[in-house]
Amino acid sequence: MRCPLCHILIGLTLMCNILLLYYTWHLQFRSSGRQTPSSPLSPGITVIVREFREFEHGLADLNHSFLRARPSLHILIASDTPPYPPVQGLHILRLHPSPEQASSSLRLETYIHTRLVALVPDGTSLDPPDLLDRMARELRDASPGVKIIAAAAGKELQCLYLNVSLREWTSVYRPATAQETCRAVAGTAVLLLRSRDLFELPFPLMRPLQPALFIQTALRGWGVQMLKDASFPRTPMPNTDHGRWKAEQAERREEALTMKALNVRLIKGLDGGDRLFGCSKDTQRCFGTVVEGTPQYLYNNQWTPPCCLRALRTTAHHVIKVLEASGVRYWLEGGSLLGAARNGDIIPWDYDVDLGIYLEDVTLCAELRGAQSGSLVDAEGYVWERAVEGDFFRVQFSQSNHLHVDLWPFYPRDGVMTRDSWTGHPQDVEFPESFLQPLQTLHFAGGFAQAPNHHVQLLRMKFGEKVIEEPEYPNPALLTMRGR
Repeated sequence: MRCPLCHILIGLTLMCNILLLYYTWHLQFRSSGRQTPSSPLSPGITVIVREFREFEHGLADLNHSFLRARPSLHILIASDTPPYPPVQGLHILRLHPSPEQASSSLRLETYIHTRLVALVPDGTSLDPPDLLDRMARELRDASPGVKIIAAAAGKELQCLYLNVSLREWTSVYRPATAQETCRAVAGTAVLLLRSRDLFELPFPLMRPLQPALFIQTALRGWGVQMLKDASFPRTPMPNTDHGRWKAEQAERREEALTMKALNVRLIKGLDGGDRLFGCSKDTQRCFGTVVEGTPQYLYNNQWTPPCCLRALRTTAHHVIKVLEASGVRYWLEGGSLLGAARNGDIIPWDYDVDLGIYLEDVTLCAELRGAQSGSLVDAEGYVWERAVEGDFFRVQFSQSNHLHVDLWPFYPRDGVMTRDSWTGHPQDVEFPESFLQPLQTLHFAGGFAQAPNHHVQLLRMKFGEKVIEEPEYPNPALLTMRGR
């Protein structure tokens, strides 16, 4: 009888321990205020204010206006650091928690328990009081593809179509046609969306908020619907000249960091101009050493970053200008000639520019003479040097940024253009000098460049019969376009 009794006592002890553990976990879970993704959200709207400046803002007035109109609203001030000086009565959502905080403090689900969330810019007032409710009804009745309702905060909004190409690192904005769904809006707006949709975004509260949000939602095919015949009153903030200047400086820095995180290097059409982000003369290029002819970005299913293409175009134009002024005979070589033949530009995934030159003309150019004995930095900051990989010259965009143009010295032998050293590239083949007598002019990289005559025939001789019609990555044995 003892053994069965022992078993029963052991079983009861285990059950008590399990119940105690469950009860302790349940109390901790409730005290943390955290909801699991499957927990039901309650009716209502949580207001999040993200676009404000800690050094000059109208958060107290915004908080008072919204709570006076809707006392039940939960208003969160989303900030990396709390406003200074502190403002009484504000609920702060810390986006950059301190080390002692729990990991749950990084999740919006910890703070947002309502089905809807409104993203409200600083300086906005809630008038009339039912404006958020009207937006909620619009969202409820919207077509299935519409995930965001946008209402003007101050000035009117413009409906935009947004196309984001991560492969080309580019976001392109244009006015949407009557038949198209908005993918973004131009102008300061209050944005209403379902909380679970906001939770789905990897960077839900990045700044600048609207561009960052619309890039992420456009990639998901979400539509934006503008609220008609109503807008939120808004006083632009900051409202002093010094505050506006500080805000503009901060927004430029934030935009550069955000676009880098979102893999966007070029914004076209927003505010009437193009904006480039990424490398410059003062920074390193966007990618490292190229191994076996295949840049790292190709493995990520991306092409050459636009900032790098710009640097390559600028360097090519500079080198061509110097060579022409010095009387050096040159021509587009290899992949650069191929790009000119296809679309008059650098191949979208290329990482350098190739020019052939006559070896006997090297002494005509002061920059090339300087490069023969080491390296030379010219008056515009371009670096001319002899390449370490072989018997050719290289011109780099700057001392920091090594995007470059390669100059390949050829000389004629028995009517054939040849070189003393080869690098193993597909373009490294001898060819009749007749292709250079005479040279022709082709469109290239936004300008003009000298090129071999009958260049299509030469390209087919170098790369194969279908090289123009069937583009391919530099080293198909490692990575091919057919697999993308």
